[in-house]
Amino acid sequence: MKPPKRLQTLVEEGLIDTVVRQLMSGKEAMVFVVRCGDETRCAKVYKEATNRSFRQAVDYTENRKVKNTRQARAMAKGTRFGREAQEAAWQSAEVDALYRLADAGVRVPKPYNFFEGVLLMELVTDENGDAAPRLNDVAMTAEQARQYHGMLLTEVVRMLCAGVVHGDLSEFNILLAQDGPVIIDLPQAVDAAGNNHAQRMLLRDVANLRNFFGQFAPELLATDFGPEIWDLYQRGVLRPDTVLTGHFEHKKGTVDVGGVLREIDDARAEEAARRLRLQPVQ
Repeated sequence: MKPPKRLQTLVEEGLIDTVVRQLMSGKEAMVFVVRCGDETRCAKVYKEATNRSFRQAVDYTENRKVKNTRQARAMAKGTRFGREAQEAAWQSAEVDALYRLADAGVRVPKPYNFFEGVLLMELVTDENGDAAPRLNDVAMTAEQARQYHGMLLTEVVRMLCAGVVHGDLSEFNILLAQDGPVIIDLPQAVDAAGNNHAQRMLLRDVANLRNFFGQFAPELLATDFGPEIWDLYQRGVLRPDTVLTGHFEHKKGTVDVGGVLREIDDARAEEAARRLRLQPVQ
């Protein structure tokens, strides 16, 4: 196909040779299948972030570093320069997370380059060599659900050991490759030690996995891996090979009303995002 305008520069720079087809179009980016020499890869072209709520943006970007105080002031004021800087920071967060997690051995697409707002990375494929499906498009047996759930918990632990929480992990941003699940879409990834919302996001990520796979293997609905993982992390004893039990004894105490309200807001936002994902590509 004719290269879209945003990809033409990469063609001219020799980073890609041809654009094969559009793979998907989402709220935040469009993804294309491209050829680079003898390899088939994918190019993620970011859109402007016009649909993220301010509260969510603040939660995800808390403690992210910026280049200088001028940039920080502009981002806080919401000026045009500030919005451009904020969008650049949002995009680079995914690139940084991908490189960091790939180095830690996490099952994410291998990143190759980031140029002019386009992320060039590995194309995750299925057993036939075609683009791998998202997890929400796959039917599975109870045995497969238990297997994939266990594999993804291992990846969540490995991510946390690398200091990263995905922040929006669900069946919509996990691909099922030939050799198992691969985690994608990381612009909202947060620093586990530097973001005050990291615990809440980690618990939500793990709960999303439990609820999805629990549809196929109902016994998973009784597990409590999220609090167990975070407790081990907080105590400094979590390791990539830590054996988890799925059980955790919660301490009794006062109810965090603010936290409950945030969870309700997040659930509403996730449902709205789910409906957008289910809309057909135009």
